[in-house]
Amino acid sequence: MGYPDQRFDVNLSILFTELPLLERPAAAAAAGFTAVELWWPWIETPTPPQAELDALKKALDDAGTQLVGLNFYAGQLPGPDRGALSVPGTESDRFRANIEVAADFAASVGCTALNALYGNRVEGADPQVQDALALENLVLAARAADRVGAILLVETLNKPESPLYPLVSAPAAIEVVDKVNAATSLGNAKFLLDLYHLSMNGEDLSQVIKAYAAKTGHVQIADNPGRGAPGTGSLPLEQLLDELKDAGYAGRVGLEYKPGDRPSAESFDWLPASARAAR
Repeated sequence: MGYPDQRFDVNLSILFTELPLLERPAAAAAAGFTAVELWWPWIETPTPPQAELDALKKALDDAGTQLVGLNFYAGQLPGPDRGALSVPGTESDRFRANIEVAADFAASVGCTALNALYGNRVEGADPQVQDALALENLVLAARAADRVGAILLVETLNKPESPLYPLVSAPAAIEVVDKVNAATSLGNAKFLLDLYHLSMNGEDLSQVIKAYAAKTGHVQIADNPGRGAPGTGSLPLEQLLDELKDAGYAGRVGLEYKPGDRPSAESFDWLPASARAAR
């Protein structure tokens, strides 16, 4: 058990960001990782030129890295936005325009997990209207994910850092997962269990794992406080990942932490080099 027993991937939207996007897969590979994940890389557009999609695919292929997770278009992230699918008007339209683009790109690189960030509450918009729109868009996303053999992920964020985001507890995200699965009958909507966000919300992490491991499609980690590498805060991450495995979770663990004031490649000293490659 312990870290060497886990299946890790590196989030290239928070690590190796000192490099241009197309250089990050090779940098992750040089650090020993062969699995990576990404937020939607084109924050300005849900529909980038095909040449840019092809260039990213080539960078992943050339580095020998497998993309195992990809966000749908989520607005300005990093930035003020936390998704687009529940935001009425232009942002919802942009999310819909992105659905097939993201699904087709995932299919082209063999990525089987697509994360749909819910979006912030909007001043003056009825929360019930936003939730109805969200369900409509999540159903479309779930069907597109299913078409390419992927799961749809719904993520809990944390209230201190995302005060306008409505899914700030594990049960809130699970409720949405269940609604999507009920609406589609596909069963491919899953919970993205992020131990950092849940800890920032003050949740009982061991209890969340026991309750929801069976509905979890992906896990992400960072230590708390600070959102740094494991060992920089006080979360018992190694123990919690063992609990997840004991509860039946056999999927990947995304490293979604900030490297601090050092190069990303130097932030992995907590993980033996032999445990970094995908398996």
